Formats: sequence, C-alpha cells, structure tokens
Amino acid sequence: MTLWDGVLPFYPQSRHSAGFSVPLLIVILVFLSLAISFLLILPGIRGHSRWFWLVRVLLSLFIGAEIVAVHFSAEWSVGRVNTNTSYKAFSAARIRADLGLHVGLEGINITLKGTPVQQLNETINYNEQFRWRLGENYAEEYAEALEKGLPDPVLYLAEKFSRSSPCGLYRQYRLAGHYASALLWVAFCLWLLSNVLLSMPVPLYGGVALLATGSFALLSVVVFASIASVPLCPLRLGSSTLTTHYGAAFWITLATGVLCLLSGGAVVSSHYVWPSALRTFLDLNVKDCGNQTTGGSPLNFKNPIHKQFGASDSPISTNL
Repeated sequence: MTLWDGVLPFYPQSRHSAGFSVPLLIVILVFLSLAISFLLILPGIRGHSRWFWLVRVLLSLFIGAEIVAVHFSAEWSVGRVNTNTSYKAFSAARIRADLGLHVGLEGINITLKGTPVQQLNETINYNEQFRWRLGENYAEEYAEALEKGLPDPVLYLAEKFSRSSPCGLYRQYRLAGHYASALLWVAFCLWLLSNVLLSMPVPLYGGVALLATGSFALLSVVVFASIASVPLCPLRLGSSTLTTHYGAAFWITLATGVLCLLSGGAVVSSHYVWPSALRTFLDLNVKDCGNQTTGGSPLNFKNPIHKQFGASDSPISTNL
C-alpha cells in the first residue's frame, strides 16, 4: 500500500467514461420513491377505487417525472458515427473510433470510444460535457478542454458549438434549449395545479389544467424542433459525416404532451357526459353540495335551552 494508493499523481491517468447524470438520477429516485410508497399503501384502499387510484397516481407520477427528467437529459438530439480519424494534434497517428454527439437543453455531451478501446498504447474512452445553461460559461469549458489536450474529434465538435464558430450552432441550440426549458417548467407548475384541482370537487378545472400542461409540453417540443429548419454546418470527421436526429427525450416529451391532452380531454368531456362516472373514478363523494346555493332545502334550528323552562320543542326553520 503506497501513499497514493498505487496511483502515481504526477503522470497522466487512464480515462474513465462519465457515469450516469447525477441530477437525472436524483429525479428518477425521488419519483420512484413516491411510486413505491403509494404501492405500499395501496392494499389499504378498499373496493374498486383501489384500481382507480392506481391508474391515476402512477399516470400522474409518470407525467411529472418525465417533465422534470428531460431537463437533465442529453438525448434531445443525438448522432453517432464510426470513423477513421486523427487522434491528437501535431500527430499523424490515426484511430478507429465511435464518435457520439448528444445535445440537451443545457449543453452537449461528446463521447469517443475506440474500436477496439486499446489503441496506441492508450485507453480511448472519453465522455466530455460542455454546458451553456445559466451560470455556466461554455467558452471557459472549451478553453479547459484545450488545456487538457483532449482528442481532436472531441475538440472539433466542441468548437463547432462555440460562440465564435461561424456555424451558429451555439446560438440556435442555446436559445432553443432555454425556451424549451422555460416552457417545460411552466408545464410542471400546471401539472402540480392539475393534481390539486383533481383532488377537489372541481374536476373540470383539473382537466383544463391537464390540457394546458400538454399544450406547454408540446410547445417546448415545437420550439426545440424549430432549429431543424435552419441549415446546419456539415460535421465531417475523417471520411465520414456526423448527422443528428431527434433522440429519446424529444419523443418522450412529445408522447407525454399528447398523453396530457388526451387525459385532460377525457376529464373535460366526462364532466359533461358522464359526471357520475368521473366522480367515481376520482373518488369524489360530494353530496348535496349545490342545495344550499340554490336555496332548495331549509335549515332547521333547535334551541335546547327552551327545554329547561318547558318551552315548546317546535323547530324553527328558515329558507336561505
């Protein structure tokens, strides 16, 4: 056992691919914990309402988890190519590797993995992230990548997304990411509001909130997709060209927006067509809520003090 645990601190260390996104992992664990907690108390709910609660809660948790999780995902636009390219600057050595580009709302992620991994007496397995979210400086992260001497393919793609690049990818993706992120946070707030309203005897407004949630989720997809109409610079690496397409986060957000619209439309239509079935599904046992507002039933008052003095026990009734 050495002082540095077998590691020589003044020599370059072997590369390790980046792990799972920590914020994304936290979001998944939080919503998964809520789902497991609900499943534990589900057997205590009696009758058919147990299955109604199961569908309602799990569907709502899925929508909320998806809206939050896609903020931290780098799978909005992805591309991958296997190419024979130069490895380092001022060197004629070339490698065969898989190069991946992952674009998210807060930045890009570039992966480089050799095929095979061991080439040129080195482990070629890179996973680098460059962020443009608020509070982060993309230019500084790119400068640090230059100082670290990252491989040419990684620096080439990172330079294409820099502010000084004539391609304009930085402005396009950064603005699209900011606007899409803002719209998704509005959708998340509307999702919270819909859950509150659907738990109250006002399911119509809960359905409207769900419709608004789906509308903002779809609007975020449209905003991000607007960059597709702008011609992008060709990303040439060796003899190959890297092309991008919409990733899993894009399609899941699109599906969630459609799901919210369908769910909200079902609630609104059921409010007018099958109100009793809707109250049963939402477990809303509201009885005689409207009688007092319409003045249809009298309010009866009895004064027990009259009994002490032998007063008449006739009730006093009044109509509001």
